[in-house]
Amino acid sequence: MNRQEIIDRTTRIFVEEFEVDGTLIAPEANFRDSLGLDSLDYVDLVVLIDEEFGVKLVEADFKSIEIFDDFYTTLAQKMNAQ
Repeated sequence: MNRQEIIDRTTRIFVEEFEVDGTLIAPEANFRDSLGLDSLDYVDLVVLIDEEFGVKLVEADFKSIEIFDDFYTTLAQKMNAQ
């Protein structure tokens, strides 16, 4: 799966499942501020990412994520490690 597919599929998840305004999602945008998720939403996000991509994100993965590009990179690295 290429990076653009990761971006497209995760954007769909954010918009459809968490009702995030798609215009707020950009590679350089702040991940946490743009999404506005609470702790339970992050649990849901982990489940949805596992279902969509077959990878498990853990709390430590989110510590290094500042912007959406970091999220895409983390997800791609996890997928490539399988």
